[in-house]
Amino acid sequence: MLIALDSINASWLQRILTSWRHKISPPTMGILFTKLWRLFNHQEHKVIIVGLDNAGKTTILYQFSMNEVVHTSPTIGSNVEEIVVNNTHFLMWDIGGQESLRSSWNTYYTNTEFVIVVVDSTDRERISVTKEELYRMLAHEDLKKAGLLIFANKQDVKGCMSVAEISQSLQLTSVKDHQWHIQACCALTGEGLCQGLEWMMSRLRVR
Repeated sequence: MLIALDSINASWLQRILTSWRHKISPPTMGILFTKLWRLFNHQEHKVIIVGLDNAGKTTILYQFSMNEVVHTSPTIGSNVEEIVVNNTHFLMWDIGGQESLRSSWNTYYTNTEFVIVVVDSTDRERISVTKEELYRMLAHEDLKKAGLLIFANKQDVKGCMSVAEISQSLQLTSVKDHQWHIQACCALTGEGLCQGLEWMMSRLRVR
């Protein structure tokens, strides 16, 4: 019998597992149900987190997944975590931002729904580099439907660039083919991160 994946629901899974109740212990039954439910009943939304080295990408990823600051070192390759917000599942890829790694960013673009660009608000000297990388990404065919969230990180540092200054430097008002949002944040405290997630959730609701 063929069953469409979108027709599978909790009651169907429960009936199947109930028929196996004499062969499977209760703890195993619960674990199996949970795994099957997760497998068939949720859609993961792929997110890539990019930005120059030392922008705070990995710190943000683990604030999302663990709600705490972890010791990080420069990312060589990528880190990936599943973040669940109100039953919405995001699969987040944190990609290394060193100059030697940026040419490989495009290998992560397939099926990406959101691009998070983390900007170091204290790094005035390289904001033009961020702009260059940003528009190179937005021009890529695999990202033509992706939403764009920019985290202006390190807003707690005195003398940093403001959100308005970063927006102007990146010429965000010229971005017409992508939904975008810029959000002030501090990765170390988590301030502003939830607002960024809420924006992504709002974009999913209007699709």
